[in-house]
Formats: sequence, structure tokens, C-alpha cells
Amino acid sequence: MSDFYQSGVITTLHQLGKSSLERLESELQGFARTRPIALVLPALYSEFEGPAMPGIVRELAKVKYLNEVVLVLDQASEQEFARVREFMSPVGGEVRIIHNKGKRISEIYETLKRNGLDPGPQGKGRSAWLAYGYVLARAKSDVIALHDCDIVTYSRELLARLCYPVAHPSLDYVFCKGYYSRVSNKMNGRVTRLLVTPLVRSLQQLVGQHGFLMFLDSFRYPLSGEFCMTTDVARTNRIPSDWGLEVGSLAEVYRNYSSRRVCQVDIAATYDHKHQALSADDANKGLMKMTVDICKSMFRTLASEGVVFSDGLFKSLIVTYLRQAEDTLVKYEADATINGLEFDRHEEARAVEAFTHAVALAAQAYMENPMGTPPIPNWNRVKAAIPDIFEMLITAVEADNK
Repeated sequence: MSDFYQSGVITTLHQLGKSSLERLESELQGFARTRPIALVLPALYSEFEGPAMPGIVRELAKVKYLNEVVLVLDQASEQEFARVREFMSPVGGEVRIIHNKGKRISEIYETLKRNGLDPGPQGKGRSAWLAYGYVLARAKSDVIALHDCDIVTYSRELLARLCYPVAHPSLDYVFCKGYYSRVSNKMNGRVTRLLVTPLVRSLQQLVGQHGFLMFLDSFRYPLSGEFCMTTDVARTNRIPSDWGLEVGSLAEVYRNYSSRRVCQVDIAATYDHKHQALSADDANKGLMKMTVDICKSMFRTLASEGVVFSDGLFKSLIVTYLRQAEDTLVKYEADATINGLEFDRHEEARAVEAFTHAVALAAQAYMENPMGTPPIPNWNRVKAAIPDIFEMLITAVEADNK
């Protein structure tokens, strides 16, 4: 049963009772006449060979309120790019595929680097950033929604609920984050459950009720890959290029906008996607790389807000986090037990041990290099450095899509 409880510093939009998809989509069609909506899809070619993208395309073919769909395709050859263009043909409206490894887009990346603007390494962050630039260049949409392309339980209701708060002309939200229950026959979402929430609360114990920590702790699923925003947010926010993308994006929203204009919305009763291996022994892949990048992003955001980190503080943080995570694990075991869910206490404890190591690795990396890898420059700066960049981007994408 859903609740209507409001907690934290942002607005939570629940799913109360059985919502009407027809009503949502009908209203969105009306909103879209004055606030056109773009959908950004950062995808790997491999996702078109799995179970997720066929289902997503079937659902998107039924959506009538989107003004444009921009899919950024990574790790694809020219032949695979052509196959994806055909694959996406059932989706209505204007659909553009950005070939991220194609010759024309590669030339744009080289142009950026020659002008001292580093777009970062290949990854979801760079793909999302490039798609925002293309939407801004076309100047035909006012709202941008983004969701992952590995969602095997995808429904177009997810997209409708994600877009609605920002597209609605009277609600005045500039950023909306999706959340959902990560439950199947067991509890998923280990990084949120066992790393982010205990780490945020441990930091609050040590540095006090800092505004960013309160903001981050207000999100029910801060690592959700689904969000919606105005084009102004896409223009001004900087994007991390590593696994710190989700936390880094929230940090930029916190920095640039009042929390009164930020919300989160329940977008799905069930949600399942590709699961990452823990990779406890290798900090360069799987959940370990993700957790190290997330921790570094949090530390650097707090440092930019005036929090002073020291070797002693980090030592205390590791101990405090471990205790918080172990206490949290016990709570989830009780929750799983009453609901008849599978709960492998040993695997959960292994995850906590791995995440504790990740916190220590991130602390060491921060102390060695507090600045770290800079985020991708925002589009205001790029446009100032290369005045005709939007024209170059449109020309490249249109040529690839002929």
C-alpha cells in the first residue's frame, strides 16, 4: 500500500491508488503543445540484442506526446548503427540516432579537445551530455526526460509519470527524479541500501546536518537513472563522466536551484534491469568501481561546500559507516523476513565489507587528488568557446541520419 508521507526537503509525489494512464497521457499531450518534450536514451548496441530494448520500443511506439526522441548509440559499428535506425522506426515523431563512435561525432569530440574542453571518456555521462547539446541546438523542446535502456519491466506509464511534474505548467518543478521499489523475490538496489544511505547518515553524524546531505537523504532512490528536467537545467548543469553521474547530477541541481523546485515521483510498481556483479576484489569494474566513484563524487561535492576532510575524519567515517551499514542490514533482514523474501545475510555482509573498502579507496583517492577528474563543461561554456558548436552538432547528426 502506498503512503502519502512527505519527508526531507524535496516534494515526494506518490502513486496513490490506481492511476489512469489515459488521463496522464491526455494531459501530457495538452502540456506538450506549449512545453514540448524530448526523450533522451543513452544506449549500448548490446542492449538491442537483449530483452529490454524490444519492449521499450514497443511501448514508445504508443506514446503520442513526445516531440523528439534522441538515442545516443555507443559501442556500435556502422552496420550496427544502421540496424538500430531500422529497429527504432516504429517510434513515432522525430527520432534521431547519434552514432557516438561515428566519424562525424568523433570529429566534434576532437574539436572540443582542441579548444581545451574535455568531454570525458566514453560512458553514460558523456552520452547524456551530448544528447542534451543536440536537443538544445535544435531548440524545439522545453523539457528533457531520460531513462536507462536496460529496463526489462518497462511500461510507458513510467515515462508519463516521469514527465508529468516538469511538463505541467502550474507545478513549477525544474527537476524530477524517478523512484521505484527494487524488489523481486529479494531486495535489490544494494548500492543505495547498503552504501549511499548509511554513508550519507554517517557523514551527517560527523560533519552535522549539511544542506547537501539533507538534500541527498531526501531521495528515496538517489541512484535512479530516470529523471526529467527543463532545458535550462540541461544547459547550466555540469555532468560527471564516471559512475558518479547520478550523485554528481543531484549535486549540480542542489547547487543551482531551490529544493522547492525539485521533486521525486513514484514511476513504477516493479522495476528490474541489468544487475552489476559485486567485483569485490577489483575496484576497476562492477559495483566496486561504481561505489568508489560515487564516494569520490560525494566527498568532492562536500569539499566544494566548505567541508574540510582530513585523514582523521576519513578514519572515523570508515568506522561509523561500517556500524551504520551493519545496523541497516539488520533492518532489511527483518523487512525481508516479514514479507517472505529471500535474504542472504552472508552476501549482504560481503557487500557491506566491499563497500567499506570502497569508502577507504575513495578517501585515499580524494586525499591524493582533491580535485579529481573535472566534470564535463556545461553547454553555456562550450557555446562561449565554440560559437558554432550547435550548428556543427546538428550537421553531424543530420548527416548520419540521412
